[in-house]
Amino acid sequence: MTKPSLRMALDAGEFVCAPGIHDMIAAVIGNHVGLDFVYSSGYWGTASAQGIPDASITTYSEMLTRLQTLCATSEASVIADADTGFGGLLNVDHTVRGYEQAGAVGIQIEDQEFPKKCGHTPNKRVVATSDMVEKIKVACAARENPGETLIIARTDARQIEGFDGAVERGLAFRDAGADVIFLEALQSEDEMRLACERIDAPMMANMADGGQTPILPKAKLQEIGYSMAIFPAMTGLAAAAAIEKALRLLKNEGTSQSPDLDLFSFATFNELIGFPKIWEFEKKWSTPK
Repeated sequence: MTKPSLRMALDAGEFVCAPGIHDMIAAVIGNHVGLDFVYSSGYWGTASAQGIPDASITTYSEMLTRLQTLCATSEASVIADADTGFGGLLNVDHTVRGYEQAGAVGIQIEDQEFPKKCGHTPNKRVVATSDMVEKIKVACAARENPGETLIIARTDARQIEGFDGAVERGLAFRDAGADVIFLEALQSEDEMRLACERIDAPMMANMADGGQTPILPKAKLQEIGYSMAIFPAMTGLAAAAAIEKALRLLKNEGTSQSPDLDLFSFATFNELIGFPKIWEFEKKWSTPK
């Protein structure tokens, strides 16, 4: 199965909208819905797999394994959060090669110091612009297929160096060869619009529910000047809300059957997860008794 090309979509002027996929149940439902692009979030992948915060506690190998599983499960093309590249320049080279081999069509690298933190939480620090520029150059050179694998350069400088400082970093990252520029945690629609006006490059918006950036619909983001947007928290927060509701109902009423609780069809989920293939295999190869 040929998955959609991120570069072709952006070159054609198609607005790319990628929800975060926090676990493989969400990935399977994404296949059912028919998504073209999805986002592998460091925050939500870490929370789902290990139940710990996005604070550089997980390792490159753990994140790579998670990405490999998502790329194998999802029928959509995967845009992947690679944090800071997990170290210095050699680590960035290794990360890009590993992520590309796993199947990522977009690899996002940020300019935070280690240990990094979620972009919408306090106490972030950023490396020098020159250090991040070198990371971007290494990341671009590490790709085996630069025609298809895009490097997304993120800056977290808005909270440290102000809006103008973040824009200057975005321009430097563009000049270093990044395919897409991502200014994290902008604080107003005006900032978002001005950033797109000042940076002549494909721009990515982070629609992080509960974060510092206003959540705007696809049409508005495209009008402002963005080429793509990620919604990294949506499935994770939706799942958390649904799970809390179900567990409270069970605790209070002692049943899973209630008009107040929507459950996905078990029969349909069996189909989506691939049980019919198992049953056909067993029918063909089981020894008659």
